[in-house]
Amino acid sequence: MDDSTRLAAVVIACDEERDIVRCLKSLSFCSEIIVVDSGSSDRTRELAGQFTDKVFLHPWQGYAQQKNYANSLTDCDWVLSLDADEEISEDLRREILVVLSSHVTQAAFSMPRQTFHLGRWIGHGKWYPNRQVRLFRKSLGRWIGPEVHERWVTRGQVGELQGRILHYSYKDVAEQWARARRYSSHMALRLRREGQRFSFSRLFFGPIERFASGYCLKKGFLDGYPGLAISLCEAYTEFLGWYRLWRLERAAGRAEGP
Repeated sequence: MDDSTRLAAVVIACDEERDIVRCLKSLSFCSEIIVVDSGSSDRTRELAGQFTDKVFLHPWQGYAQQKNYANSLTDCDWVLSLDADEEISEDLRREILVVLSSHVTQAAFSMPRQTFHLGRWIGHGKWYPNRQVRLFRKSLGRWIGPEVHERWVTRGQVGELQGRILHYSYKDVAEQWARARRYSSHMALRLRREGQRFSFSRLFFGPIERFASGYCLKKGFLDGYPGLAISLCEAYTEFLGWYRLWRLERAAGRAEGP
């Protein structure tokens, strides 16, 4: 790669010793690797130091803010952003190298992300293809978003790559449902910030719609038991999000008084 297409891999992490080695191994083709740790209590920073000398400690500011800070630590304009529980597939690695060695007109590229869950790769439902913009020119965009599910916005054209990001999100169903409860809290805060009000119809029909969309319309049933577990968990997150919005509204009403 020449100077204009040098590629920096950027990873944010916290307590990721289970996954960080696999992640960083897959990024060995990049010009440099930058890891920003938000205060791990395990061996994350030690393990990351085996792959790069650019390991930084930075207090947690939120996903978008943390990733924007990490991007600022490289002089490379092209950035490949990865989470610690992800890795670049061999097909995607080859595709990225081909793209960056050609005349690039796009400002960013999206690629499918496939998750390994309960012993199999998920190929349907709301979890696949789950395209993510992860390769981009940092000078033409930034990360934005609420507490979770941040996204990259760019002033240029977004191309599509076909190679996959491989995602190892949950070790078991218990971890999946625990994270669903945490996401539902973020959902409730987002709904309140957007000015939406609780309704019993959304509490009842929202989970049904979310389950039907992933399991039936997007064919999550083809993924067997994992597909069912995913769709049920999605419905549970929806229900709990609206329930927690109701709790927030009640708490706000009590604070205001009569």
